[in-house]
Amino acid sequence: MEALPPVTPAPSAAPRASWLAKLGPGLITGAADDDPSGIATYSQAGAQFGFNMLWTVVLTLPLMVGIQAISARIGRVSGSGLAGNMRRHLPRPLLYTLVTLLLVANTINIAADIAAMGQALSLLAGSGSHWFAAGSGAVCLLLQVLLPYHRYVRVLKWLTLALFAYVATALSLQLPWGQILHATVLPALSWHTAYVTTVVAVFGTTISPYLFFWQASQEVEDLHADPHAHALKHAYDQAEVQLQRIKVDTVVGMAFSNLVALCIMLTTAATLGAQGIRDITSSAQAAQALRPLAGELAFALFSMGIIGTGLLAVPVLAGSAAYAIAGAMHWRGSLELQYGSARKFYGIIIAATVIGTLLCFTSIDPIRALYWSAVLNGVISVPIMVVVMLLAQRPAVMGRLVISRRLRVLGWLCTGVMALAVTAMLVTLAI
Repeated sequence: MEALPPVTPAPSAAPRASWLAKLGPGLITGAADDDPSGIATYSQAGAQFGFNMLWTVVLTLPLMVGIQAISARIGRVSGSGLAGNMRRHLPRPLLYTLVTLLLVANTINIAADIAAMGQALSLLAGSGSHWFAAGSGAVCLLLQVLLPYHRYVRVLKWLTLALFAYVATALSLQLPWGQILHATVLPALSWHTAYVTTVVAVFGTTISPYLFFWQASQEVEDLHADPHAHALKHAYDQAEVQLQRIKVDTVVGMAFSNLVALCIMLTTAATLGAQGIRDITSSAQAAQALRPLAGELAFALFSMGIIGTGLLAVPVLAGSAAYAIAGAMHWRGSLELQYGSARKFYGIIIAATVIGTLLCFTSIDPIRALYWSAVLNGVISVPIMVVVMLLAQRPAVMGRLVISRRLRVLGWLCTGVMALAVTAMLVTLAI
């Protein structure tokens, strides 16, 4: 962490918290990254390529930590979310284009996630996946609209525990750890179109634009929830404690995210892939295929994980879109505000969730829609990451707390890797 200017700590500075209390925006962001659509991507990677795709979640970990920590710092240091800072420093047409594309991509992703939750509930309880999907969408929406942020964030923290279902599933299997280690360190790489496309899909799933907006905005929410806290560029005495907390929170959150992704790949590679089942198009299909191979326990854990992470991810998708639009339009936007005080902000959340739910009742293939959502996310991620990096290096945004050289290198490396991934994706689409 960069050296801070010498200051005398103010009496109002927040006390040092335990490591557990430091977990919040980063943990929730990392857990939301393993949404049902991401589970489908990891399942397909494990089923189709076995252990030879594990290296991707190892490589993306430091990149995720870098870009998410930078996004969080922008929020905490400036006291404003990404979209709010973009509004001050970007041309309006570019700003509106980026946040509109984010809204469209998030709404499609919401549809795919809600459909997967409905399918998983249907597998556990019987028929009626569409109505289970509708119920899931309603629960996600009511949690965001009715609960104030300081209570809602506790719900999200507890929902992260659902992802341990995938760790438990992997540990319930007899895995060839020697072969796994060899494949992770020395994978059998391929330039085949299917392999390259899957690598791009994993990168696009783990490094997504909505996560940048969400974590930065949650830092602002936490800032406003603490009467003793201030934007760090105006309160340097609080900087050391808060930047260290962001570091711990982000590292733990992203490590947790990638551990879950690793366990999903391990599970599907050792079961589906080993039995020659290569084509997995949804997380619910992966759960169903596990049933005869890994037993009822693995099936139940995998299915319950889909439901739990969906309840976590859908509000993050809708919320990040609302934060982005509200920041760009200079609307009041906070989950701590009641509906009557932020009608436009909550209107975006309601619209994204309701439209996403209604798409489950149409003839639109949610998996195909998700594919194009991933393409759209990949395309807009690079310019958004470039903007994030430029904002984090501007004294007008960060004061004296511009990011360190180490974070600059890591952030630009992440941006470059994503640019290469998008280029590979576009070349694959053109073939």
